[in-house]
Amino acid sequence: MGATRKAVCCCGACSIEVAGEPVLNAICHCTSCKKRTGSAFGWSVYFPDTAVVAKHGALNVYAKEGDAGYNRYFCAKCGTTLYWKSFAFLPDSTGVAGGCFVDDPIPEPNFSAQHNTHYPWLTLPADWLTAP
Repeated sequence: MGATRKAVCCCGACSIEVAGEPVLNAICHCTSCKKRTGSAFGWSVYFPDTAVVAKHGALNVYAKEGDAGYNRYFCAKCGTTLYWKSFAFLPDSTGVAGGCFVDDPIPEPNFSAQHNTHYPWLTLPADWLTAP
């Protein structure tokens, strides 16, 4: 299954471990990702559900209903969004916040989703794939 990586929340109380390489390593410029991170984009690294090795800690969930809905799991202590499950987008995969892989970093993303809504001051590598 490959190397195991661990993503950890800010306070260290919660974590998720995944094995192998991601199926998608992207940044997203949608309003939801911007609000989730409080930044110009969200960094989403998706692994097959079968690659999730372990989950630790007390997590709360934010659930958005509907066809484009999701469940976001965040640390009950510090509030860090650690991972999520989408109902429609890659439903057999788990998205993990890329910045939470601090001690065992994920390679640079290569895809920009919702690219048409990225901030004009943000410059990305020319060889990245984009989706409107």
